[in-house]
Amino acid sequence: MNFADPKIPMTNGTGTLKLACVSDHFLTEKFYRDALDRFEDIEVTGIPYFGSATRQEMRVIVDRIERDGPYSVKPSREVYDAVRDAEALMVHLCTVPADLMDAAPNLKYILTNRGGLENIDLDAAKARGIKILNNPAHNGNAVAELTICLMIAETRNVARAHAALKNGVWMEEYPNFGRVYELRRKTIGLIGFGTIGRLVAEKLQPFHVNILTTDPALSPDDPDLAKYNVTLTDLDTLLSTSDVVSLHARAPKTGKYILDKREFGLMKPTATFINTARAYMVNYDVLAEVLRNREITGAALEVFPWEPIPADSPFIGLDNVTLTNHRGGDTVNCYSDSPEMLLLSLRELLLEGKRPKYYIE
Repeated sequence: MNFADPKIPMTNGTGTLKLACVSDHFLTEKFYRDALDRFEDIEVTGIPYFGSATRQEMRVIVDRIERDGPYSVKPSREVYDAVRDAEALMVHLCTVPADLMDAAPNLKYILTNRGGLENIDLDAAKARGIKILNNPAHNGNAVAELTICLMIAETRNVARAHAALKNGVWMEEYPNFGRVYELRRKTIGLIGFGTIGRLVAEKLQPFHVNILTTDPALSPDDPDLAKYNVTLTDLDTLLSTSDVVSLHARAPKTGKYILDKREFGLMKPTATFINTARAYMVNYDVLAEVLRNREITGAALEVFPWEPIPADSPFIGLDNVTLTNHRGGDTVNCYSDSPEMLLLSLRELLLEGKRPKYYIE
């Protein structure tokens, strides 16, 4: 932003929007302040801190919230104080239970700087007439970039070559010897065609690949299918015909896997599996066995059932898997840019009556 640029009005000039923000280790107060400096007509009622001051401890908190929901970790007293007069509340990881909403009698909007809504009591918000704006796109580009990175790293042995050279070994043969292909003209199967799935499809265009997707919520006439030359199909067809299968679904934790023994059995022995989504949708015990038996060629995993990954994890000893430690959406941009994205969406709603793309009422 140029310092000469005028500030963006949030209201129609009739008053101010009272906004409380909750920072954390990832989305800092500075990121909020930088975004808020672009707008006028906003009165900040507070920016308290949620959670631990260390990254590792925050990861434990995040895992707990994603497993157990908005009542798993209680917000601090400072959060309750900050929302008392607020009309809008912006959070990232902070939980929003019913009693926090009750502490803010004027609250009309909850803005969350993430795609997942596990930290918010949605039923309580609906009962109180509070609208929710979330932001699945906040880390979408980061995860999509890493997904393509992992496709190449695993199929082209980047991590294995690096590790070998660091240990003084010049490797000539790899576990996928004789099956090292370019992505060009290969078939990429995307399980899920939401924000990240679409970004992956967009970024794959220069690679000249065939793209399949399956998504029960997707309409066959969705314009992005034609835009990115994507074919909508069923899961079994995608698994049996794809050279790379990449998971981008978001599904409730029902205890039923999207990918289990039957599904991995449908994949080509030359195929590679990528997971930058969530581990609970995949039977990792079966996946480890499939990789060990060379039933598929390889995998690249960004997420795990238990994090940090335990020392006795079977994946550590496998030579046909690339591992990263759940940092796919962990870029400066995905945190620093998100508050402004949400505020612009709220502004369009308030001034133009335009319904945000990600909006729950």
